[in-house]
Amino acid sequence: MNIRILDSSGFAAYDKYVYAHTRATLYHLSGWRNIITKTYGHKSYYLTAVRDDGAIAGVLPLVHLKSILFGNSLISIPFFDTGGILSDDETAEKALLSEAINLGQKLNTDRIELRHIEPLITAVPNTVTHSHKVLMQLDLPGNADLLMKTFKAKLRSQVRKPLKEGLYSKIGGSELAENFYKVFLINMRDLGSPVHSKKLITSVLDEFPDHARILIIYKEKEPLACALIIGFRDILENPWASSLREYSHLSPNMLLYWAMLEYACNKGYARFDFGRSSPGQGTYKFKEQWGANPIPLNWHTIYLKGKPEQTETSGASKFDTAVRYWKKLPVSATKIIGPIIRKHIGL
Repeated sequence: MNIRILDSSGFAAYDKYVYAHTRATLYHLSGWRNIITKTYGHKSYYLTAVRDDGAIAGVLPLVHLKSILFGNSLISIPFFDTGGILSDDETAEKALLSEAINLGQKLNTDRIELRHIEPLITAVPNTVTHSHKVLMQLDLPGNADLLMKTFKAKLRSQVRKPLKEGLYSKIGGSELAENFYKVFLINMRDLGSPVHSKKLITSVLDEFPDHARILIIYKEKEPLACALIIGFRDILENPWASSLREYSHLSPNMLLYWAMLEYACNKGYARFDFGRSSPGQGTYKFKEQWGANPIPLNWHTIYLKGKPEQTETSGASKFDTAVRYWKKLPVSATKIIGPIIRKHIGL
């Protein structure tokens, strides 16, 4: 078993393996290497386990994030919910893990983060697994009318309300990127979170032109809510969604999610992924009302230096003050400063 770090000439075979693997996710695809490198300049290492006959037996996409404030990590993959190792068997998994650890030591990283759904087979020393987050996924019927009939009367009423208020949806590509970012930028400021670069959004649309779309909810010509959706095999994913709080009385968020679900049904997808949530929290309950079911995540952190941190809360409190101050900044300032900070935050 040989481990190789791929260059661009090997990505066709790499992606073929990903598409054929039953546990593959959207974020295993090689296109994310191009997106992240073009947007933020992070170095990526896409590992493949190759058998003696030349067949690929496993893959592991890794992205190197290094900063004074947020540390030095290899992550599979940053900014999204899933990634990690895909392999045919435990032998390939062990070989990829060993090479990842060797690479992390060469790069002097503090840790390696592997964002799995199914947990690792291999036991790795100095590893902590966080399983308190879940993906919320909804199995879709054959068409949108059937889906609407599965909703409770209250939910159906909440979907119809924005339509009665004159709100409407529009689906497109890069021509909607400006309106998407207008809403996204304000919402991230209101949440106290540095915003991603607009280039990340446009790079996704450029890299996956047949599968990525922007959805906007409008009141007349004013964008009130936005989402980016990407299809992979039989599932439609929603990595980013935002709405403007000042228009919450019009319920644009309800129409936004219904429009995504309707699109998914019309395009023949079997499942819709609402994204990551913490059980019992507000976003979890919001997604649950649509019929979504939780799928546990297993995020493994391999510590290469120091003692493992048993919880994720150890470093959270120090950012609470920063969040409060960020909410007070002018949107124009967060547009400039936000991406400079956000590129180093792996979540």
